Amino acid sequence: MSSTQFNKGPSYGLSAEVKNRLLSKYDPQKEAELRSWIEGLTGLSIGPDFQKGLKDGVVLCTLMNKLQPGSVPKINRSMQNWHQLENLSNFIKAMVSYGMNPVDLFEANDLFESGNMTQVQVSLLALAGKAKTKGLQSGVDIGVKYSEKQERNFDDATMKAGQCVIGLQMGTNKCASQSGMTAYGTRRHLYDPKNHILPPMDHSTIS
Repeated sequence: MSSTQFNKGPSYGLSAEVKNRLLSKYDPQKEAELRSWIEGLTGLSIGPDFQKGLKDGVVLCTLMNKLQPGSVPKINRSMQNWHQLENLSNFIKAMVSYGMNPVDLFEANDLFESGNMTQVQVSLLALAGKAKTKGLQSGVDIGVKYSEKQERNFDDATMKAGQCVIGLQMGTNKCASQSGMTAYGTRRHLYDPKNHILPPMDHSTIS
C-alpha cells in the first residue's frame, strides 16, 4: 500500500476553515500533560512531535496494555501504513472494551493523517479520566473522573403515578378524566325541527 494514499494536499475552502477551527481548540498545555502521563505509564518516549510520536500506534497500544493488560494482544512494529493503522484500530477497540463512551473516541485517520488532533486530545483526556475513575494512581493529575451512573428503582405504583404527570408544553390529556364526554363512536341524538320530536335524553345527548 503506497504511502501517497494517506497523504493529502493542502486544504481549501470549507475544509481549511474547519481544520483551522479545530486547531484553534487544541490545547498545548493539555498535550504536555498527556505526554507526561503517557510516557510515565509506558516508559516510552513520544518524541518532540506529539502526532508523529503516536501515529504508528505502538505507544498507544502499550498504554492500553498498561491500563488493561492483554487488551491489545499484538502490537505491530512495522513501518507499513496498514500495520500502523491496524495498531490504531486495535487501540480504539481496546478503549471501547475499557468502558469509554463512543462519543469520546477518535477515528484512526484523525491521528494518522493529523486530520483532527483536537478530537484525539479529547479522547486521550477522557481515557485518563476513565483510568482515574478505575483507581489508577499516576504521577500526573490529569483527566476528569467519569460520573457514576445512578440507577433508581421504582415500584409499579410510583411508575404509574409518574405517567400522569403532564408537562406544561406537552398539550396532552393522557391521564385526565373524560367523564361526561361523548364516547368515541357513540351516535349523537339531534333534534329534528321538521318532526317536532324531542330525542330521548340519555348520557350521550349533546345539548
